[in-house]
Amino acid sequence: MESIFGLSHTATMLVWTLLTIVFLVILISKYKWNPFVSLLIAALILGLLTGMNTQDVVTSITSGVGGTLGTIAIVIGLGTMLGKMMAESGGAERIATTLVDRFGLKRVHWAMMIVGFIVGIPVFFEVGLILLIPIVFTVARKTGLSILKIGIPILAGLSTVHGLVPPHPAPMIAIEAFGANLGQTIMYSLIVGLPTAAIAGPVFASFISKRVHVAPATELAEQFSLKSERELPGFGITLFTILLPVILMLAGSIALIVDPEGVHGFSHFLEFIGNEVIALLISVVFALFSLGFARGFNKNEISKFTSECLAPTASIILIIGAGGAFKQVLINSGVGAAIAELATSMHINIILFAWLVAALIRVATGSATVAMTTAAGIVAPVLALSPGASVELVVLATGAGSVFLSHVNDAGFWMIKEFFNMTVPQTLKTWSVMESLLSVVALVLILLLNLVI
Repeated sequence: MESIFGLSHTATMLVWTLLTIVFLVILISKYKWNPFVSLLIAALILGLLTGMNTQDVVTSITSGVGGTLGTIAIVIGLGTMLGKMMAESGGAERIATTLVDRFGLKRVHWAMMIVGFIVGIPVFFEVGLILLIPIVFTVARKTGLSILKIGIPILAGLSTVHGLVPPHPAPMIAIEAFGANLGQTIMYSLIVGLPTAAIAGPVFASFISKRVHVAPATELAEQFSLKSERELPGFGITLFTILLPVILMLAGSIALIVDPEGVHGFSHFLEFIGNEVIALLISVVFALFSLGFARGFNKNEISKFTSECLAPTASIILIIGAGGAFKQVLINSGVGAAIAELATSMHINIILFAWLVAALIRVATGSATVAMTTAAGIVAPVLALSPGASVELVVLATGAGSVFLSHVNDAGFWMIKEFFNMTVPQTLKTWSVMESLLSVVALVLILLLNLVI
């Protein structure tokens, strides 16, 4: 269907996309259809409405599921095992107790933001969430605070770093594309990122947790609760165990910056162990000893823990895969290109332009990394024609736009929905608003910083 009501091809694509997303939200929230089935139906409908042939639609759906789950399924599986060992050993309990004692009940949500910010520096958002979700559940249970008040600050910390702070892989894409200075970008990202995470995290969490009430999913809450009265492990070994994948990934990121061609054998080795899958695999094996055998568990108990923790993640993995299918249809149908065409035709400030391009692609495709990568390619030639612009701030604006308005086509949306046991409307009111707030606050701070420098 090339056009409707005399609209241009680009406008038609955008109308079909909007209608499909509305249909998807209504199907899940009003009629309570299974999100996995609903996402597959929406992907199929959108592909056909935008003129794709039937075989291409099917191929996009299957490649979208496979491409999305290729890494995420492994990450969720390994991360869940690591979380399970933290819970069974009392490691999550130890970290939660220490944070509550050090920061106090009134400030513990600020501690959560800092934890999310630090852990998120070298890891993708999904990895950080998997690593930290046991602490969210444990702190919420110990303090009696809403899981949203504890969880949203961690999400804000993780998401801010994902979009803004090098050496996270997403900002590094834009740094390379624009030829920005790494050191300056890091400095500006901290100036912008910390207050952004504070507003979208603890401040927003305090507001929204009083208005949206959710209870943790029974299965997950049970999984992440301490099952025995064993003596708690030390804070140091517990912290090292949860930070081990972060340390390995950070080492890999630094090696990639210092030796991008992998000329030296040691840097090549660091890049290998810094891969998120390898880093998590090493960390899980380490946790089996540091939080398993060292805590007095026998091989049968550890085998039981690492097997039973995977069952609750099955539905999460399938929903994320279906979200990937919807995202791939959006890209292959040309909706992403239509968004880029619309943004390019608007003559505005280069910082606003970079943010808008990334934000539109993010809304269309659901992926912050895809938004960052695609926007970098669109913005780079425009930036080259903008003498005097701060390249580093354009990097940050692109990153800020790439996290705007996570909704039903984003795998992260479904992870948050399932882990926090929310309905689709509740997830839109909390997670989606938080992401949009984070993106807009970061843009405002970037524009203010641009006036100074």
